[in-house]
Amino acid sequence: MLVPLYTLKLNQKILPRRVTIGRFDGVNPNLACATSAGKIFIHNPFTGGKMTHGGRLITGEQSVPDVYYLNIGQQISAVSSGCLSTDNRDVLFIGSQTHFLAYDVYNNTDLFYKEAPDGVNVISHGYIADQDVPLVFTGGNCSISGWDYEGDDKFWTVTGDNVCSLAILDFDQDNINELLVGSEDYEIRVFHSDEMIAEITETESVTNLVSMSASKFGYALANGTVGVYDRSTRYWRIKSKNQAVSIFSYDINDDGVAELITGWSSGKVDARNDRTGEVVQKDNFPAAIAGIVEGDYRREGRKQLICCSVEGEVRGY
Repeated sequence: MLVPLYTLKLNQKILPRRVTIGRFDGVNPNLACATSAGKIFIHNPFTGGKMTHGGRLITGEQSVPDVYYLNIGQQISAVSSGCLSTDNRDVLFIGSQTHFLAYDVYNNTDLFYKEAPDGVNVISHGYIADQDVPLVFTGGNCSISGWDYEGDDKFWTVTGDNVCSLAILDFDQDNINELLVGSEDYEIRVFHSDEMIAEITETESVTNLVSMSASKFGYALANGTVGVYDRSTRYWRIKSKNQAVSIFSYDINDDGVAELITGWSSGKVDARNDRTGEVVQKDNFPAAIAGIVEGDYRREGRKQLICCSVEGEVRGY
């Protein structure tokens, strides 16, 4: 049984699959989650309320300390974060069905704001082939775009159907990262730059992808299936009557190998062996899981696995 190191009750509704964590000041990790009415809430317990106000940022209620809101003004479809420059400060990425926003939380200002005619269903971030700087990637209706820190369009390609999931890993082990794309047409496509080099057919929409180790990756489908591939070879899969809301790669038992962590619509969280699918740890929330991330939320020099429910409960392991 997973035993939490800490539990937080943020008293905020969290939209499923719209949870991220970022070091927006370059030092302290903050949870950022989409909530109702076109807002993002940021939980920042480390700076004693010292955040730049104005712009999109507004303070929370007095009954919810250390919580701040970003007013996006649109229905939020995707949330992520990552570092695009050399200052080590993460940028908050927010997608809707019409626009994509890269937001500098530390300075409380838009880094760039782009029209997204194909919508933004999912966001990922990292280095891929032919790019010497990290890009932020958005997947929408049959297309994928990639932007750099300046907001310049550095990558664009089409894919066969609506994009549901993205991951970045070295699929063919040539020391150059590929982009994995999961879509509604049951396909997992692998792109080296804008060239498709592999295609895997599954049995339902590919709702989640996560890079694990080397060429291994985890996946989840809309019908409750989760599993692990190494390149195009499936190691295992299991099917549940519940939906796999979020999957993550984390070494929960300190054996030197990351397990596949799944957060379910039933509120269950389980950790499965990457080679066999055997459950090695599990826990249960009273509400559905909204998202899973990792971060040093106790500032002890070690990242914890952090699971969030749709009711705003946060547990760190």
